[in-house]
Amino acid sequence: MHVIIGEKLHDADYVANYTNGFESMAELALAYPPERVEALTGIPREDIVLLAREYATTRPAAIRLNYGIQRSERGGAATRAIASLPALVGSWREVGGGLQLSTSQAFQVNRAGLEMPELQHRSPLGREARIVNMTELGKALTELDAPPVKAMVVYNSNPASIAPNQNLVLKGMRRENLFTVVLEQFQNDTADHADILLPSTTFLEHTDLYFAYGHYHLQLARPALAAPGETKSNVEVFRLLAERMGFDEACFRDSEDDMIRTLLDSGHPYLQGITLERLEREHSVRLNVAPAGEPFLPFAQGGFGTKSGKCEFGSEMLDYQPPIESRLGAKDLSARFPLELISAKSHDSMNSTFGNESLAEGQTSKVFLHDEDARARRIGNGDLVRVFNDRGSCTFVAGVNGVVRPGVVLAPSVRWNKLAADHRNINALTSDRLTDIGGGPTFYSCLVNVEKCGD
Repeated sequence: MHVIIGEKLHDADYVANYTNGFESMAELALAYPPERVEALTGIPREDIVLLAREYATTRPAAIRLNYGIQRSERGGAATRAIASLPALVGSWREVGGGLQLSTSQAFQVNRAGLEMPELQHRSPLGREARIVNMTELGKALTELDAPPVKAMVVYNSNPASIAPNQNLVLKGMRRENLFTVVLEQFQNDTADHADILLPSTTFLEHTDLYFAYGHYHLQLARPALAAPGETKSNVEVFRLLAERMGFDEACFRDSEDDMIRTLLDSGHPYLQGITLERLEREHSVRLNVAPAGEPFLPFAQGGFGTKSGKCEFGSEMLDYQPPIESRLGAKDLSARFPLELISAKSHDSMNSTFGNESLAEGQTSKVFLHDEDARARRIGNGDLVRVFNDRGSCTFVAGVNGVVRPGVVLAPSVRWNKLAADHRNINALTSDRLTDIGGGPTFYSCLVNVEKCGD
């Protein structure tokens, strides 16, 4: 922004008509010359200037934002700053321009029709039940009271592996007075803690409705295979549970097709004319995001969903603040734990799914260091090492091959705990601190140290 505004490469007309807060944003950007940004990020100033000029003068220009940037303490502010760039240069005007994180919010289905929060008011609580942030699952299982958590049903997840502050999570899951039910296809780390383990169908074996991250097609899936053995879908399990518990509302007897019809009946123009019958015939139907033959340009003339309808730059929240756990954060922490840990996704698994496969295990059992950091610790490629901080420790095989910068370690995630010699994975080190916007996890704001294991 410093370069784009300073060289007058921004779209002054778009900024004037469809944004708010440009003046304060421009003033903030003045404080971030390329030299300062190089010092903060390690990115050469020449590259920053080159990128700014190329981005502002290329038509169309699109930014593909992904999820990693959100997983730091100031991830919300970082995302907001990046999302301001298309408005600054006016790239929302053009087909193929703008920014994409996910298209999932275009699928404006009738969620309330399935969730039916009004039923909770008819429960003994007389109110909607509290919602607990899964990032803070460890605290929920060990500290939450009034009332405490006494039972947990786990489906479509593996919290024993994927939740941060893992040692606290496992402490809570090992409580004698916690009743745990797990719906699963594999004997994963969470299944090991189940009082009752129920075999669940895979996506190949039940009816479902699919949204998307990267396109605008709504998709219907019917079972490609019969449900094996005693497996049941999650929907069927909860339907039977409702019946056994005496719920007599008609919604608890809805079939999957009934639920899909409810979802599609939202009244939103994007879903107009899309029915279960049409999905049955066509399998995949594009949302009505634009009239046939016309481009989809949702923000070409504002329409940002804010109160003003304009892009709110919001510079008051964008001045740089380093995460507490970072090389520029709390000095006492960075002195004891001088390495910044990134636990990015591995190439052959999805979170912990497929973690039992040898390809995924081969990736997630390693931690990568820069040669300088390895040499200072007398660590060689292939050595067994211990990665640790105040929350815990775990062991890995060291990879010293130049894939990370000095001061950074990379541990592809997420390994199954049970496959590690010490029965822990990288989330024994990550914190349950929340991000600045949205209460997300801060997996990538994590300081550690590494040492070679003895014989």
